[in-house]
Amino acid sequence: MQIEEYFDFLSDNDIRIKGSRIGIETILYEFIHRNRTADDIVHSYPSLSLEQVYAAILYYLHDKQKISKYVAGWLEQQQQRQQEQESNPHAGIVRLRQVVAEHGRNPSIYADLRNKQKSGAEISVPLGEV
Repeated sequence: MQIEEYFDFLSDNDIRIKGSRIGIETILYEFIHRNRTADDIVHSYPSLSLEQVYAAILYYLHDKQKISKYVAGWLEQQQQRQQEQESNPHAGIVRLRQVVAEHGRNPSIYADLRNKQKSGAEISVPLGEV
């Protein structure tokens, strides 16, 4: 069996483990940047076999320069997406940030707020609990 048979090459910047939606960059990020073992990776992604994880690692080891460039491109794309999300957050995220700024991070306050909201009661937060 050829190593490439373990993968679906969807485009130049999208290589997936055959039969899954998991890209090799996910496995290689865990292996290269987080120093995780193949067993650890399989534990985190139970839909993958140990053989598939080793295939991705072997593919990387076979041509480190090419695959490192592929992973670097993926990391750059992820950073760009994160910057876009931070500069244009979803309305729900904006609301959540407002609630946290208004009420703080105490989980018991949020349980109380949910209960009051369900009952239709007026919502207020004691100053000492924020």
